Amino acid sequence: MKVIIAAAGTAGHINPGLAIANKIKEEQKDSKIIFVGTTRGLENDLVPRAGYELKTINAYGLSKKISIQTLKNNLKTLKGFGEARKIVKEFKPDIVIGTGGYICGAVITAGSKYHIPTLLHESNAFPGKAIKFLSKKADTILVSFKDAIPRIKHAKKVVFTGTPVKIKKMEYTIEEKKKILEQFNLNLLKPSVLIFGGSQGAQKINEAIVEIIKNKLNKEYQLIWATGPKQYDLIKEELENNGININNIENVKIVPYIYNMQEVMNVVDLIVARSGAMTITEISNLAKPSILIPLPNVSNNHQLYNAKVLENLKATKIILNNELTGKILDEEINKIALNKQVLKEMGKNAYKASVDNVEDKIYSEIEKLIQK
Repeated sequence: MKVIIAAAGTAGHINPGLAIANKIKEEQKDSKIIFVGTTRGLENDLVPRAGYELKTINAYGLSKKISIQTLKNNLKTLKGFGEARKIVKEFKPDIVIGTGGYICGAVITAGSKYHIPTLLHESNAFPGKAIKFLSKKADTILVSFKDAIPRIKHAKKVVFTGTPVKIKKMEYTIEEKKKILEQFNLNLLKPSVLIFGGSQGAQKINEAIVEIIKNKLNKEYQLIWATGPKQYDLIKEELENNGININNIENVKIVPYIYNMQEVMNVVDLIVARSGAMTITEISNLAKPSILIPLPNVSNNHQLYNAKVLENLKATKIILNNELTGKILDEEINKIALNKQVLKEMGKNAYKASVDNVEDKIYSEIEKLIQK
């Protein structure tokens, strides 16, 4: 099988593409897979690191705003359509797959032009502009959330499959949980709360946690806080200016990044995070209660719609970004983390959004298209 996967920009677009590629390789070891991305996004690190070839084209989000830079970007994007056609024509794939983002526009259009089967995967509950633009061209659109189905108009075929993620539910013994927490100088005596804002961190969430620490509000619960590599030193300096040693805070462990995220997410009692599609999927798969702070000012406010998937199941508490403060976050953490029955019910409800055998379902749809 020869496959082109278009994936660019954020890990939320690239990681599902890599998971699909890995599944294809698992099923057909002699498959040839190339990725198409830009020169700017995380694909330049993640794709080669995963062992796949990356080809790049010009691609920007098309904008109606009038400026010299917008005009330049629009012209480059139009050029990218030609570059995508050249890649597709030379590689001659059996299928072209897109996992969201504006890169899909050129690549899926090229596949459609040469009558090659095309498949799109949409991770968000509110589909992005690229998915809507391509809904008539793509042969099949896969979605992570059932809520997305009525929001995709004029599609030939929409299938609910879920999103493939690396982090899986694990069952640890008490002793194993204890060892994992001890890595962060924490223990099993108090509820533990994991805070993260994505690989780059989230400034508004970080500001709220700094407020909690300064005012010593977390007396009844423990924090494992991943600040994001770019913000760690700034937070360290701010805490030092307030006489706080970042490496010696009661009930708190602060790190730039968590490398054993699967272990940590499995053992903590509560998760506080943004509401990207992959985070929602991981939280539901792990049956974890959460407090979600959707990232504002993103396309179609899709993080809010993602969070509402869990809110509708009574599995999360949503705090809007402009309403977030340390005091409000502390109050919500206390309401949830200190009540074992609430933790249990919210976790059970979160699991209702989980999807089994995601990779198998996606691969099945790929096979159907190729065999047509």
